[in-house]
Amino acid sequence: MKIGIVCYPTFGGSGVLATELGKALAEKGHEIHFITYQQPVRLNGFHTNIFYHEVRVPTYPLFDYPPYELALASTMVDVILNHDLDLIHAHYAIPHASAAYTAKQIVKQKTGRSVPVITTLHGTDITLVGRDKTYEPVVTFSINESDSITAVSENLKEETYKHFDIKKDIEVIHNFVDVQRYNKKPVAAFRQVIAPNNEKIIIHASNFRKIKRIDNVMEIFKNIHAALPSKLLMVGDGPERPLAEDLTRQYGLEADVRFLGKQEQMEEILAVSDVFLLPSEYESFGLAALEAMAASTVVISTDAGGLNEININGETGYTSAIGDVESMSKNAIALLKDEAKLKTFKHNALKEAKLFDIHHIIPKYEALYRKYCRTGDC
Repeated sequence: MKIGIVCYPTFGGSGVLATELGKALAEKGHEIHFITYQQPVRLNGFHTNIFYHEVRVPTYPLFDYPPYELALASTMVDVILNHDLDLIHAHYAIPHASAAYTAKQIVKQKTGRSVPVITTLHGTDITLVGRDKTYEPVVTFSINESDSITAVSENLKEETYKHFDIKKDIEVIHNFVDVQRYNKKPVAAFRQVIAPNNEKIIIHASNFRKIKRIDNVMEIFKNIHAALPSKLLMVGDGPERPLAEDLTRQYGLEADVRFLGKQEQMEEILAVSDVFLLPSEYESFGLAALEAMAASTVVISTDAGGLNEININGETGYTSAIGDVESMSKNAIALLKDEAKLKTFKHNALKEAKLFDIHHIIPKYEALYRKYCRTGDC
């Protein structure tokens, strides 16, 4: 099939999932067209059957904010017509679902053909941004006008029905991970550089927004550090990074905290890590946690959103209430001090991650696409 994928090209979960999905589909022979304002970060190197179409947004003195959604819809129309796409898969409702609806109507007017639109809901497009009164009517309309709707977790499906007047069925197709990519043997020399005295390695990776509760990450590590020799790797960037750096200095942890910025190759970093901290206020699914588990890294997280669907409390890691720094610290310390238990939890984490392996999930998307196959031989 010829599939248009509309997504954000950034390090966020929706962009990562959309890009990895497109790459996996291309490997299976589908023709994939990415439509976005810059090349997705995970789309590196040459890939057979993958095409990238940049959305160019003209700037005029009239516009304080250039109308990206209109430029996106126009680009979609161009790609659909010139490459004869079978369908559009919009990741993250805002503004992709509404832009896809507009493009669909234009193509229908021009050619008489109705191009199916599949919308995948990822999280904050529903739980945060989408519920804003500024966007809610358009989000509700564009979701209902989609031919199919999917959500990345049962929790997100429930939240969508709870906060929006959705008239259609929402199919849950969980986020996925390429276990083979992340299940790497740790590079001893790399670990030695980070933890020269065999300290335990703690990691947090995110976009450093308030919802990630970066202050809790620093508090938990402060408690771990007081209990046993340890290092913290902070991967990513965002508005809360200055706060994290300030807390590092306040707690006197400068020698044991490294800020690595955005990293594309997370598998080598996760492979040498012992515990992944994710004290988020909300995670629709927790893709970062799943990637950590695929690398046999134990997850200490909150029980918010869809995290309970992947991080099994007392087996793959521990979950605690939002803001319960004491519980998360206690659980992490107990695990890190018990090598046998830590080893068991690491094994369990990898075993659980395999349930969400890319080879189990991709066929579910293919089955969904086939409902809209035009030729009958998809």
